[in-house]
Amino acid sequence: MNPIKYFILLLFIGSITKAANSLYISQPAITKTIKKLETELGITLFNRGPKGVVLTQNGKIFYEFIKNGVESFINGEHKLTSLKNLETGTIRIGASTTITKYFLLPFIEKFHNQFPNIDISITNSLTNRLIADLKKGSLDLLVVNLPTQNDDTLIITPCATLQDCFAGNLSYKKKILKEISLEDLVTNFPIITQKEPSNTRAFLNSLMEKNNISFHPKFDIVSYALVKDFAKIGMGISYITKEFAKDELENELLFEIPIKEKIPKRSLGIVLPKNTITSFATEKFIELITN
Repeated sequence: MNPIKYFILLLFIGSITKAANSLYISQPAITKTIKKLETELGITLFNRGPKGVVLTQNGKIFYEFIKNGVESFINGEHKLTSLKNLETGTIRIGASTTITKYFLLPFIEKFHNQFPNIDISITNSLTNRLIADLKKGSLDLLVVNLPTQNDDTLIITPCATLQDCFAGNLSYKKKILKEISLEDLVTNFPIITQKEPSNTRAFLNSLMEKNNISFHPKFDIVSYALVKDFAKIGMGISYITKEFAKDELENELLFEIPIKEKIPKRSLGIVLPKNTITSFATEKFIELITN
C-alpha cells in the first residue's frame, strides 16, 4: 500500500494496532512504512503514547499540504468503487429501432432490474451514422446487423444469428403453393423491403446479385415495422427477419414463402471502439448479451 494511505489511515484511526487489524497486516509493517516515510521527509509525523498516536506539529503541517490531494484521491476512489459496483454510471447504446425493440429490449429490462442506478441512453439511427457517433465518443457500444464496413479502429463481436425469409399474408400463401425461385418471385410478385442504405436491404441486394437477378422492389420503406404491416394487409411479399417477426409468423398473420434458393444466415454484432477503455457498466451489459 502507498505510505501516504498508511499515514492517512493512522491519522484517522489513531492506533497502530487498530490500523493493522483493519488492514489484516502486522503492526511492524505499518510502523516500518511510517518510519520510512518520516526518513524520506526528514521529519517526525507522529508522537507515540500509551493511548495511541497523534500528529506532531510537523505532521500537521505535512497534512495541510497534502489534504486537498488526499481528499480528491479518496473521493476518486469512492467514485471508482461505485462505478465498479454499478451503483452509478451511464450506458450509451446505439442500434436501429428494430434491433432495440426485437433484440435489445429484454436485455435492457434485465440489466435495469439488476442495476437500477445505471442510466441507459438509446440512440436509434442507421449503422453508418451510429459508427460515426461511436468514433466521436458519443456512444459506448453499438449493436448492429452484420456484415458492416471493415474498420481497423473497431472491435466487432457477433452476438446472435438471424435468418431472413420472404413472407406474405394468407392471400399470397394461396397463390404460391410450392417452392418458387427468387427470380420468379421478384418478377411476378410485388416485393416490400426496407429502404437503402439499411444493412438488411444491403444483404438482400447482395443475395440478388449473387443469383444474377435484377431487383426493383415495389415498396421501399424505412420502418421495419411498416414492412411487416404492408405485408399483413396484402400489399405484397415482404423480406423480413424471422426472429423479429416471431409473433406474426406464429399467429399466422404472415406466412413464410418457400424459396428454392437458400437464404444465408447473418448475424448481429456488438461494436466497440478499439482504443477506448470500456466502462464497468458497458462490460456488464455486454456480458449479459453474450452469455
